[in-house]
Order: sequence, then C-alpha cells, then structure tokens
Amino acid sequence: MEIIGGLLHGFYVALAPTNLLWCLFGCFLGTVVGILPGLGPAATISLLLPLTFKMDAAGGIIMMAGIYYGAKYGGSTTSILLNIPGESSSVATCIDGYQMARKGRAGAALGISAIASFIAGTVGVVLLTVMAPPVAAFALSFSSPEYFALMVLGLALVVLLSGPSLPKGLLALLLGLWLTSIGTDIFTAQSRFIFGKAELLGGIDFTVVAIGVFALGEVLSSIDAGEESKLLPVPKGLRNLLPTWQDMKDCRFAFLNGSIIGFIIGVLPGAGGTIASFISYGLEKAVSKHPEKFGTGVIEGVAAPEGANNADTGGALVPLLTLGIPGGSSTAILLSALIIWGIRPGPLMMTEHPDIFWGLVASMYIGNVMLLVMNLPMVPVFAQLLRMPVYTLFPFIFGISIIGVYGSTGRMFDLGLLAGFGFLGYIMGKLKYPSAPLILGFVLGDAMERALRQSMMMYGGDFFAIFHRPISAIMLALAALVLMMPLITYFNRARVRAITEGG
Repeated sequence: MEIIGGLLHGFYVALAPTNLLWCLFGCFLGTVVGILPGLGPAATISLLLPLTFKMDAAGGIIMMAGIYYGAKYGGSTTSILLNIPGESSSVATCIDGYQMARKGRAGAALGISAIASFIAGTVGVVLLTVMAPPVAAFALSFSSPEYFALMVLGLALVVLLSGPSLPKGLLALLLGLWLTSIGTDIFTAQSRFIFGKAELLGGIDFTVVAIGVFALGEVLSSIDAGEESKLLPVPKGLRNLLPTWQDMKDCRFAFLNGSIIGFIIGVLPGAGGTIASFISYGLEKAVSKHPEKFGTGVIEGVAAPEGANNADTGGALVPLLTLGIPGGSSTAILLSALIIWGIRPGPLMMTEHPDIFWGLVASMYIGNVMLLVMNLPMVPVFAQLLRMPVYTLFPFIFGISIIGVYGSTGRMFDLGLLAGFGFLGYIMGKLKYPSAPLILGFVLGDAMERALRQSMMMYGGDFFAIFHRPISAIMLALAALVLMMPLITYFNRARVRAITEGG
C-alpha cells in the first residue's frame, strides 16, 4: 500500500502541467540525440544541466531523465536505416535491423523497436517501483571478480555472433580486444601500442570504430558490389510499414527476455546497456527455432536488444536512487544534479524527498507512453529515406559519419582513423569476417581488463581465487558452457552421421 500511495503521489507531481511539459521536452530532445551519432545522452545532459539550476528540482530531474531514456528510443533509427549505431548499446540492433531494411522491412523494424522499447521500458519502471531496495542490495554483492565473470560471459557470446565460422568470430574478437588496449594503461600510466602518435594516448573513441566498421564499411561494400543505382525496397501503405500480428507473436519471448535481462544488467553499476543488449540478443538466438537466420534480418533480433537497452534505464536508476551509486556517465550526471539541488540519493530518499523520487518514477511511465506515441507515427517518415536511390544515400551517410565522429571527439586525427576503420570494415566484409564480435571485444575489453587486474590485486595475484566466489564461478561456468556449444553440436552431428552411414 505504501508503494501504491507513493506512486499516486508521484503521478500527482508528474502530471502537473509544467512537469508534463518538461517530460515531453526531455523525451523529444532525447529522441533527437539518439538519432544523431556521437552526441549521446551524457553529453546532452551535461550541456543542459546549467539551464536547470533555476528550475524546480522535480521538473529538472524529470526533463533530464526524459533525455536519458528518450535517447535509447532514438538510437535504433540510424542503426536500422543506415547501419550507423549512435552508441555502443545500439550495435546489436544493427545486426538484424539493417538487414531487415535491405529486405524492405525497415518500417516493421522501426515499429517493433518502438514497441519493444515501450514494453521493456515500462517493465523496467515497474520493477524499479516494486523491487528497488532488495535488487540494489543484491547489486552490492558484485565486486571486481563478478564483473570480470560477467564480461567473460558477454565475450563468450561471440560463439553466437560469429555466424558459420567460429575461428573468424574469435579472430575478430581478439582484434577488438587489442584495439581497446591502445592508449595509456590506467594502472601503470605506461603507453601501449600508440606507434609514436600522441593522439592515441587517450585511446580510440568507440564512435570512430563503430561508425567506420559498420557504416563506411557497408557503403564501400555496396559500391564495390555495384549497388549504387538501386533503390532499397519500401512497401507502400501504412499497414505494410508497421509490424504485423505475426511479428508481435514471434517477438513475445524477445519482449520478456529483453525486459528481464536489461533490468538485471542495468542494476549492476558499470555493466551498461551494451552488454545487456548483446546478452539478450545471444539468448534470443540460443533459444530460437531458427538460429541460423539471425544476422539475416529476423525481427526477434531487433526486439530483444532494443528491449534490453531500454529496460536497462529503469535498472540503472535503482542503485542511483536507493544507494546513491551511479552506474554510468549519464546517471553520474543525474547524481551531480541531485546533489546540486541539495538532494542526497540513498535509502531515505523515498521518505525525505517523495516529490522527487516518486515524481521521477511516475514520469517514466508517462514518458514511455509519450515516446511510443511520438515514435510510431514517425516510422513512415523515416522509412521514406530508403526511397532515395542508394547513390544519393552514400554522401548522406558519409556526412553523418564525419559529423558524428568530429562532433564526438573534435579531432581531425580521428577522421583519418574513421577512414581506416571504414576500409577495415570493407575488408572484413569481403573476407566474411563478422563485425559484431570486433565491436563487442572493443566495448567490453577495457572493463574486463580493469576488473581482472583489480581482482588479482584483491587476492594477491591468485587468479583461481575468482572461482571461490559463487556468483563469479557460476557465470564463468556458463561462459565455458556457451563456448563448448559448437563442439557439442559438432560431435552430435558426427555421431548421427556415423550411425546413418553404419546403418
């Protein structure tokens, strides 16, 4: 009853005309930010933070939260239409989303993305409402060994992302791990693999790698294949631009999978939407009746990672609001904003600042509805982009890529790297090497190395002490099981073949 009373009070706060307007503004701005590669919700919240100092604390936090989860909605648009991931958590959406667009199902992909985001985002907020304190306490049991095991489990999914050739997937993963090691070692302050270039001391920005390998690599492959004069197919009629009832039926498990995985991973500080989207995608492929079709444009491959990406938002707010622990850059900025307003997040926030806590939670219910209403009608508009001849899209994609990279880093050196990674993506496509494992290794490699070295310091250099902790031991065992799946499949096929030939 206390939760229901608090939520009703939150709706009273969030439905105030001024706060409703700030919620709408934040959701709209977040959607635009999600579409533009390289900017990101953290940068936008940082830029707008000074504008909220004169605002009411409830209105300010509602607007910034709207930007935070609104960006998760918008990130799928360029991933599906142009194969340009706006941020790391949108990479998994590119795998099947862009292939759906090439098959003339861009509208259905955009529609299911919005619907999955709404369902999983709402589930995430419901779980935030009823399970915040106990789930936050569980998250505190995670330390460096558990985070290392979680990253290993995420990297083990390369088996499911590598397509028909596991060796090629593993090689792409190793390349990603090497790329993330370039720069300055945070423990020893020694430079690694910078080849005499001072610009590489800070490492390589994710935007440069993802946009180069995915977007520019795809453009170069299309030019090489002689597709410059073709039109990508777009069906006519609103009904054909939205998901069918069969699509919704096919995605019913993906909605649940994305909601639960996204929320659980989101609760863990530092895990983030990237690993949530990849784990959700891998799980969806593992339980699918047609796993071989993943990567060729199946709608479940869009629904699962998009759902996880948005449920992650509700999960990430659990440690922030109940423990005062930010899980990432965006929630860290939200924490600093709350402190500036004189509000200290923690176990007493519900009782000491009910307007802020429950107003924010209620605004997320409202914001999810706003984003669904805002995004679904835009599906036909966005799909019209594909009616342009492909050769007119090429300079458009190049322009967005250059603006996204330069706007993110502000360095001409990174534009050279962008061209290099574009060529790398083209070569990988020609040689049939999958791109997703490379990006997964690049995104998770740094966090995995940090967690491993912290674990070794905790146990005096004893690596096997990690296995003495139950949670990390279970996740490492799951990772080993995932890696053994191809061998199990191979021996089963060999046994069946031997029985058939013997009979």
